[in-house]
Amino acid sequence: MPEPERLPLARWIAEGLRAGVLLRPRVGGAQPTPWQVAALVALWSLLEIALGRLEVAGDAHFDLRGWLVPWWSTAAMLLMAWWVLPRREEAGETPRGLAAWFALWITAVVPINCFAQLVSIAQAYDAMPAWFNEGDWRAWLVYLVLWVWILAMGARLAAAFDVRPRANTALTAGFALLFAIAAWQFPDRPWQPDALAQGPEGKPQLQLSQETFEAQQGMLRQAAANLAPERPGVVDVYGVVFSPYANEDVFLREGTMVTRLLEERFDAAGRVMQLANHATTAEALPWATPANLDRAIAAAGEKMDRERDVLFVYLTSHGAKDFKLEAANAPLAVDPVSPGELRQALDNAGIRHRVIVVSACYAGGWVGPLADEHTLVMTAADATHTSFGCGVGSELTFFGRALFDEQLRKTHSLEQAFAAAVPVIREREQAAGKSDGFSNPLMQVGEKIRPLLRELEQRLDAAPK
Repeated sequence: MPEPERLPLARWIAEGLRAGVLLRPRVGGAQPTPWQVAALVALWSLLEIALGRLEVAGDAHFDLRGWLVPWWSTAAMLLMAWWVLPRREEAGETPRGLAAWFALWITAVVPINCFAQLVSIAQAYDAMPAWFNEGDWRAWLVYLVLWVWILAMGARLAAAFDVRPRANTALTAGFALLFAIAAWQFPDRPWQPDALAQGPEGKPQLQLSQETFEAQQGMLRQAAANLAPERPGVVDVYGVVFSPYANEDVFLREGTMVTRLLEERFDAAGRVMQLANHATTAEALPWATPANLDRAIAAAGEKMDRERDVLFVYLTSHGAKDFKLEAANAPLAVDPVSPGELRQALDNAGIRHRVIVVSACYAGGWVGPLADEHTLVMTAADATHTSFGCGVGSELTFFGRALFDEQLRKTHSLEQAFAAAVPVIREREQAAGKSDGFSNPLMQVGEKIRPLLRELEQRLDAAPK
């Protein structure tokens, strides 16, 4: 039997990429050598590992198990291909053999794999359009096109090996089932974020223990007891800062920034309670739950002058189209917060003057339920648009950064700061390619809170720097 034709490694790469765009590979009856197959596996694995590192924003470590686990699906694919490929020993113009099929297939999928990893990298650094991160139909369409393409590529490659139509259909169906199982049950990745505890998606995860529960039981009571009393004749600012979504660090950072800003710029030191859900703050800050939000507002109402002081409530999280604020602190179950619940808590506490800021998508839906003549309400978006800058790689949201971390460091006027921040937010959203239109932050100011805010502003402006 004559020796099979040998092709250089570059030729196998070129023909594999050709198969990736649904063209017939021109390898004839050639067979790759064992070292060529090993070289292709090593080359594409190194590329996957390198791009995988960029999928994690921040410090990360290589997870050997995360890299090895997906190889079971490759082994299953090889078994399926071996089952359907014709048993043909003679050389000819038609590709033949499992080794040739594998060399072409592992190269053909490289462009699709790279595209998927680049999308993941863009998500990690908050560079994808807002609709993609929210599961919009366009995002599903992108994934559907990729799936159809890779299945069509597999069917076309099998046809090039003279696999019979019925066997090719079975192979394609088997691949579809295999890909679905792998995506559903084995989403392992070669790189994991550095953290003390990791959840199933590589996020820091709360570790529930008796010590944690005991610490939390007294934490809010202690924070309430530590609130400074109101000062007669002074418009004091009290604050409740609420960050209920533990899965993304941006909300904790933003809540901490706003807490410090209120303390430093609005003379609220000792009068702000920060509530947060995050794995790193379980023994330092009360949990951001609806019940704790209600208790914190009630506690502020007990210490402040309900007729003269101002309660500042800042909420930052993902927002849903039903206007509820998303909450997560796995494995602890946390309910979302609705505008009606916040309004009820404020009314029950008897607090007259309120500044309420909601930094979330669709936050405009909070304006109607909360606005009255004694209240100022600001939202990061209107009721039909998303806000921006709440991804894994975000330092602060666009709204929080422009309004609080920038403008309110220059002025004590909430209205002036909002007016200055809106065009900045618009410009940054356009530069970032926000696809669903301008977030359109909203502000509504009750006429009876305006004089009180003006008095507060004048006092703060006159204070020694």
